[in-house]
Amino acid sequence: MPDQTPVRIDIVSDIVCPWCFIGKRRLEKAIAMKPDIPVELHWRPYFLNDWIPREGISREQYLTTKFGGVDRYTAIAQRVAAAAREEGLTYAMDKISRQPNTTDAHRLIRWAESIGKAAEMKQTLMNLYFTEGADLTDRAVLANAAAAVGLDRAKVEAALASDKSVAQIEREAEAAKEAGIQGVPMFIFGGRFAVSGAQSPEYLAEAIERAAQAGSADAAE
Repeated sequence: MPDQTPVRIDIVSDIVCPWCFIGKRRLEKAIAMKPDIPVELHWRPYFLNDWIPREGISREQYLTTKFGGVDRYTAIAQRVAAAAREEGLTYAMDKISRQPNTTDAHRLIRWAESIGKAAEMKQTLMNLYFTEGADLTDRAVLANAAAAVGLDRAKVEAALASDKSVAQIEREAEAAKEAGIQGVPMFIFGGRFAVSGAQSPEYLAEAIERAAQAGSADAAE
């Protein structure tokens, strides 16, 4: 229906969360399963590791602090990498040498939203991190990524050097935790149904349909 109100989908996630990487692809598949239902995506910030300083830390230090060592993470990583492969994604864990603070990456996604490229910016950053092992605390890397999706590189460089959007991103990420979100990705459909985790495309497609039906029922009242 051309006049059908789009289903709003809020995705609370972090760029360095591997299940968010996988969940984004599964959501895209879910949307493709419901071609007659228009959707409107909104990417919301979350800090999976809010204790990491703005300059980031070594990957080894991160894995030791969070998991007790690199070896302890290996089994987890292999399972996640296998799930990513099933979705046509590459989680090249051995390439990652820095664990970034993701404030600046979330800022890029917010700025890209102004030109309708938030999802593309998110994917670009995730590909850089998970597949190429890029350092997302390197502002040259971030500026290149922003330019690749159509943002003005010079303006992005100037904005990154400032505090633009930092307070907003931090406030929204904190609000998500205060709302009880302890793990990501979290998908919120039409402000009604919340789905936690990188669920199957079929499950997410059902949630899209449920939200669309609920919205239609409200409109009919």
